[in-house]
Amino acid sequence: MVLKAPGMNELKISLSNPRDVTDGISVWEWSGSAWDEGQEAANWFSNYLGKPGRLVRFNAASETRPVDPQYANGHKVMFSDGYPFLLLSQGSMDALNNLLKEPVPVNRFRTNILVDGCEPFSEDLWTEIEINKFAFQGVKLCSRCKVPTIDQETAVAKPDINETLKTFRSDKVLRPTGKVQGKVFMGQNMVLKNFLKDGKGKVIKVGDPVNVVKMVSSAAEAPV
Repeated sequence: MVLKAPGMNELKISLSNPRDVTDGISVWEWSGSAWDEGQEAANWFSNYLGKPGRLVRFNAASETRPVDPQYANGHKVMFSDGYPFLLLSQGSMDALNNLLKEPVPVNRFRTNILVDGCEPFSEDLWTEIEINKFAFQGVKLCSRCKVPTIDQETAVAKPDINETLKTFRSDKVLRPTGKVQGKVFMGQNMVLKNFLKDGKGKVIKVGDPVNVVKMVSSAAEAPV
């Protein structure tokens, strides 16, 4: 793996497992140890970021980080936010950008499955889909923090994104009879249904068709 950044030499990272381990790694509620990619990588990131840092890799052989069992009991995630997959549609991005003074790229929302050809926010309703014969379960709408407001190129925050989402993607709007917690939603958190049986060697690629297998009738019925 080759990493590049402005004003920096290329950093080459071997894809074989490192030998060193670093303790005290945490993501949300989880903490544990991880493979350490070494001092050269640590120096590279520390110099570029202007603060001490290390590059680590999840050690699936010794560590387990479960997702919230309330939504997907038995499933696991590594260093992703909360779930292994986040699905978002281009239609939803277009709908949001039509309301913003300055359009934003999809990377603001850190989705790893982007679908096209559906109506905006159709993904709210999908509880099971198939991509390349693999079944994915939609477990909950993704509540958004402040990260989508931050420009990944400049690190400058523009709060108008979440303020706009509040006008039509808040729990108050989507679930008017439910408990209001001040959350806004964009995208659907997902897990691979058959991961517990055979989670290795599965590949999806750009252009694969997406088939909706099961869905609810409204966003008010979708888990949050």
